[in-house]
Amino acid sequence: MADLAATAPGAGFRTGAAVLAAEVRKGLANQLAHPLGHIVTLAISVMMYLGLQYVMGQGELRADLLPATLIAIGAYWFLQYSGQVMVADLIEEKRSGTFAAALMSPAPPWVSMIGRLATATVFALPVAVLASLVQALAVGIDIPWRWSAIVPYLLLAANILAFTFLMAAIAIRSPMIGALHSLLTALVLMLNGAFMPLSLYPEWMAAAARVLPTTLAIESINRVLFDGASLAAVWSDGTLPLLIAHTAALTALGAWLFRRNRRLAIAEGRVGQY
Repeated sequence: MADLAATAPGAGFRTGAAVLAAEVRKGLANQLAHPLGHIVTLAISVMMYLGLQYVMGQGELRADLLPATLIAIGAYWFLQYSGQVMVADLIEEKRSGTFAAALMSPAPPWVSMIGRLATATVFALPVAVLASLVQALAVGIDIPWRWSAIVPYLLLAANILAFTFLMAAIAIRSPMIGALHSLLTALVLMLNGAFMPLSLYPEWMAAAARVLPTTLAIESINRVLFDGASLAAVWSDGTLPLLIAHTAALTALGAWLFRRNRRLAIAEGRVGQY
């Protein structure tokens, strides 16, 4: 039934746009209905970041470490909150049965997923930016700006959203997605440069960190902002091409898993349950 509804003649642009808008409104309403949990989580994360920077600085907040690590922790917050919005809501909707009902929409099945991704962006990006700005003002962190940094920043957002979509695609069928998502985001927090710049890591650990989302983008941003490198230089050293390839691989894997897991969940009768 869901496949027939998805390919019905009425599933045009206007229907898809209406479903997309409804998905965004629903997702934002769900998140804004319980703001206290987000505030507490973010406050704990901020205190943990500043506390670890205090330890890393041996009793002081070092001005040479804070700018690069603030960019990295901001990327982590975007990753964490976008996953929380998209993956946690998807799990709850599967348990309540509303996800199965959404598959009866005349719009293509990927439209609701794009709506969830848009909700994750609209909610998580302001949270990450605001939290970063508050810390920069409170502690006096000075981050220089160059317009060429927009490119790696946009690629950072694309990389995070591709990873978020991949996690949501896994969540359609796997009951272990909560543990997997927590593990991977914890690894990102430890290794993407939020605690100390990647240049201070052993080479083998830095290589492992570059496999995780956000790390390559953060390296590119740091090169542009703090080293004064041009985009051509960041391209020629291989960082930008690897970042684009990494994002494309996450996107392709997420799209494949979404189609596969949705089809298997329908065939197994497990759309509304794990």
